[in-house]
Amino acid sequence: MKALALLAALVIAAPAAAQFPSKPVRMLVPFGAGSSTDIVMRILAVPLSQALGQPVVVENKPGADGAIAAAEVAKAPPDGHTLILGTNSPFSAVPHLRKAAPYDALADFTPVALVGNYTFFVVVHPGVPARTLQELIAYARANPGKLNYGTGNTSSIVLTAMFATLANIDLVQVPYKSEPPAVTDLLGGTIQLMIASFAPVAPHLREGKLRALVTTLPKRSPLLPEVPSVVEAGLPKFPIESWAGMFGPAKMPKEIAERINREMQALLRRADLRESLLKQAFDPRGMPTGEFAGYVKEQYELWGRAIRDAGIRPE
Repeated sequence: MKALALLAALVIAAPAAAQFPSKPVRMLVPFGAGSSTDIVMRILAVPLSQALGQPVVVENKPGADGAIAAAEVAKAPPDGHTLILGTNSPFSAVPHLRKAAPYDALADFTPVALVGNYTFFVVVHPGVPARTLQELIAYARANPGKLNYGTGNTSSIVLTAMFATLANIDLVQVPYKSEPPAVTDLLGGTIQLMIASFAPVAPHLREGKLRALVTTLPKRSPLLPEVPSVVEAGLPKFPIESWAGMFGPAKMPKEIAERINREMQALLRRADLRESLLKQAFDPRGMPTGEFAGYVKEQYELWGRAIRDAGIRPE
């Protein structure tokens, strides 16, 4: 009987996997238009559509640090037609920042494909009298509680809290649903500093409307080689990574997850796509589905430890 049940399950699963995709694929982006995650997905959407033979429709669902979009995907049919370009926000941080997250980050999803890693910079309004990280720290210590910082994702929330703890400074958080509105207020002087990904601030850095003091990476970014790393500036390397990867609901057929993974790894090896992503300070990086699942678990644990060490309490 068990053998017959297993055979029946395989017979049902096989056609579903063989027919995938049988309709357009919804790709939820958990942040707003113009965010780094949105830009990355829109670079990949058309070539992924061509590879799969069905349109990949990008839908922005910002809010709750990515939890709104992730919760929707967790409840979707596990047929591969509803996915999320998830990041460390909903999958590594939200479970540790919320007392009651609307999903289990490790049990309610199928890890499909790592896409790559983001580069973040400490950026200030030109009105802040600091051209180095140490000058910013000295100014913040002389003006406790007077510098406002914007956060548009959990990377900026956790990295800035870690920075403030390491530097022993008192900063005031102003939360935003995504980075673009925070950058608008940074340009206007409503907030004075921000740990931001490259894409939303790049044009303003080129025009001199904002100033980058350091990259949060342990080495300099080739896009802003004149900007030192946080390690060069005298602080230790941050232990967490800012990353993006594709997920589907739990219990997706293995064949579908691996099909999408193969197509993504092939795209991430394409020179034209790599160049486009690198111009956004996004490092394309693929790995097999099993390895990606291990990476997701590792980052979940690292982010949890970093959040506790930074003194951030769940809300």
